[in-house]
Amino acid sequence: MAQASNDSSLKEQFTALLSEEGWKLLSTIDPSMVATKDAAWSLNEKLRKDGHDPQVVRAVIAQTELRFKARVKFGPFADSLIFTPAGLEQATRLTIAGLHARRYTNAGSTHVADLGCGIGTDSIALASAGLKVTAVEMDETTAAATTLNLMPFENATVVHGGAEETDLTGIDGVWLDPARRTDVKGSTRRLFDPEAFSPPLSFVEKLVDDGLDVGVKLGPGLPHEAIPDSAETVWISDHGSVIEACLWFGKLKRPEVTRAALVIDKDGAHELVSSASAKNDTLAPVGELEAHIYEPDGAVIRSHLISTLLEQTGGHLLDEHIAYFTHAEKISTPFARGYKVLATHDYNVKKLRSWVKSNAIGTLDIKKRGVDVTPEELRRILLAGSPKSAKNKATLILARLGDKRVAFEVEPH
Repeated sequence: MAQASNDSSLKEQFTALLSEEGWKLLSTIDPSMVATKDAAWSLNEKLRKDGHDPQVVRAVIAQTELRFKARVKFGPFADSLIFTPAGLEQATRLTIAGLHARRYTNAGSTHVADLGCGIGTDSIALASAGLKVTAVEMDETTAAATTLNLMPFENATVVHGGAEETDLTGIDGVWLDPARRTDVKGSTRRLFDPEAFSPPLSFVEKLVDDGLDVGVKLGPGLPHEAIPDSAETVWISDHGSVIEACLWFGKLKRPEVTRAALVIDKDGAHELVSSASAKNDTLAPVGELEAHIYEPDGAVIRSHLISTLLEQTGGHLLDEHIAYFTHAEKISTPFARGYKVLATHDYNVKKLRSWVKSNAIGTLDIKKRGVDVTPEELRRILLAGSPKSAKNKATLILARLGDKRVAFEVEPH
């Protein structure tokens, strides 16, 4: 009943938002006017005192808050889009959607069906690339938002319906972003079984068998054993956050590429692809600690391409079960963050507290792999032994090497 109530409330909100008064009022408000809860409350009060309908005000404030939050993903373009809470959470970032669209243009696609389009971010990118787009969305309110977002594009059509029931006649490319959450007692729970997605991965494979060129966006935690042999899979990291794994089939798949890590940072996009000589990270060399430690980007780790990275950069793992690698030299690579090793400590909380206190450390960054500890909690415990006047900064890397837990005192490059 809670979900039904939420759906009803959202529909009522959209009805108020799309009224003549609501639409006009929305166009007059800059999202920065609701940057804080206090600011949003003050604006709410002002608009009501100005005589606007309370239901319209609630709808406009809610949409403006979503637009402000969306600036993280969409920049200033967010101010012209319509969102739902779930649609914003699941939406592809525009820069990433542009990369998706490029696959279809490079493959020679002409008409792409975006099945499960959400608020239409990928559809916008596809339509902007000049492709004919059929955007399909099951949720009625989200489909209404998508219709508004795609209004500038005559080559885009929105269909309210299910992905698996869509008529794909005349369509040569398909893009899917399956729902990977389910509602449980009024809250959402993330799904990890590809056959529990909506639509399931088996539906994707059926489309491929039917001869369509298919791309599908999945979560970065996708198990490798669930990936079809016919797919190219690209894990994408955007400024340090691994956001998705994309599967590409048919002409969208690049020859000879099975796995890739795409890392986007302030300097642009960088790609590491699987090599014939490094099919599995278990082949990566292991050795003793050198002068520098490197933490591979999450996309490299997820794609099991650490051995390929080591082929390019040299160095070796500290432990076959830990992603950190070590190198005698300071190297520059977009696929890993480097640290100079200053000292090695046993992982002993009492001794580490003494180290913090004696070095007047007031700011402590803790990174870890293979050690069952919460960095935030350990930081609190260690800094409890440091005086308030402590101003020094330090970084610790915690790792399990075989049966031993160690703490590396490091300095970021």
